[in-house]
Amino acid sequence: MATFPVVNMEKLNGEERGETMNLINDACENWGFFEIVNHGISTELLDTVENMTKGHYKKCMETRFKEMVASKGLEAVQNQIDDLDWESTFYIRHLPQSNISEIPDLEDEYRKVMKEFAKELEKLAENILDIFCENLGLEKGYLKKAFYGAKGPTFGTKVSNYPPCPKPDLIKGLRAHTDAGGVILLFQDDKVSGLQLLKDDKWIDVPPMHHSIVINLGDQLEVITNGRYKSVMHRVIAQTDGTRMSIASFYNPGSDAVIYPAPQLINKEEEENNVYPKFVFEDYMKLYTTVKFQAKEPRFEAMKTVEDRVKSDPIATA
Repeated sequence: MATFPVVNMEKLNGEERGETMNLINDACENWGFFEIVNHGISTELLDTVENMTKGHYKKCMETRFKEMVASKGLEAVQNQIDDLDWESTFYIRHLPQSNISEIPDLEDEYRKVMKEFAKELEKLAENILDIFCENLGLEKGYLKKAFYGAKGPTFGTKVSNYPPCPKPDLIKGLRAHTDAGGVILLFQDDKVSGLQLLKDDKWIDVPPMHHSIVINLGDQLEVITNGRYKSVMHRVIAQTDGTRMSIASFYNPGSDAVIYPAPQLINKEEEENNVYPKFVFEDYMKLYTTVKFQAKEPRFEAMKTVEDRVKSDPIATA
């Protein structure tokens, strides 16, 4: 089995740039995931985000989660649970408009730190997209423009904690799915594992690494790259020991962005029988929320039924 791809971003600035770009490209084509180190976000900020996130869970969310478990009798379940995830979460929207001031229970310093973290992640996401453009032979900025819509991209963070689970064989931390959006940046616990991806019909652990960021690709990048890059199924396995922290930030198209394969990545044969449709991202999300834990291919097929209604000029790349 091939080794999970880990990319040292500093090598993009030296003699190993070509080799590093190839590693990223291979990861996008064959894994849908890779892990980056030396990515430019300070270790001090990462440590502060982790400490405050874990502190917030302990103070504000742990008791509520235990009450939910007790009310549903989950500690004594005997059969597989297929409609619930063993996670405690809240969501922050950053773009196009932030809602962080409206989220209850967050201390002012935690809000400030998460705003700073989001700005760093936004820059990193756009840098990653331009690396993809270079590898794909697309003009720099193409993917950012493809995501833009009328008000820019949508960008938000799901903050999750996965407490110890008494029946991890019966309850998933998070059920298997592909992500609907663009590029996902995950800051995960470096001590408690659980994240797995599906590769060659086998579940592979995504290794926890201190101060790393895990990158994975969403369905929209698969469409825009005409299937050259893939979104892949992944899940979280609940653990019996330790609470796993997961901070996943989603850099996605704007709700009104029109998504379709980049013309440069379509050959003549594919033009007549294209696997991937043209659609408005908001329409895709409405479908996705109802079938998130099912295969992605029927979603692409379903969007073909609305393709004729989508009228858009090609994305400007100048």
